[in-house]
Amino acid sequence: QVQLVESGGGLVQAGGSLRLSCAASGRTFSNYAMGWFRQAPGKEREFVGAISWSGAGIYYADSVKGRFTISRDNAKNTVSLQMNRLKPEDMAVYYCARDLTAYGLRQNLTHFGSWGQGTQVTVPS
Repeated sequence: QVQLVESGGGLVQAGGSLRLSCAASGRTFSNYAMGWFRQAPGKEREFVGAISWSGAGIYYADSVKGRFTISRDNAKNTVSLQMNRLKPEDMAVYYCARDLTAYGLRQNLTHFGSWGQGTQVTVPS
């Protein structure tokens, strides 16, 4: 069973940047796509982006495309989310999760499991 721990959240002014990290336990990290999701108060959890097991394939939600960048380091069992030009509407708890199927790359949150505890990103309006 993999365990995921997010870090890097915080308070940032609109237009600023944050870098989130997700550390994974287990020896099979490099076999699975990893995803980032977020959930704002009163809203459903939504897809932010996902990166394939090799890092060669990446998807982004339209709302973050061009501002957010996902990367992974399989040697360190980490996946990161670089968030630039943050907006108040980006404010949410951010979660990383692992694709349930090895070597897949999907976007629907029902295809992901082993959710981390989340990290809060606050962007005041």
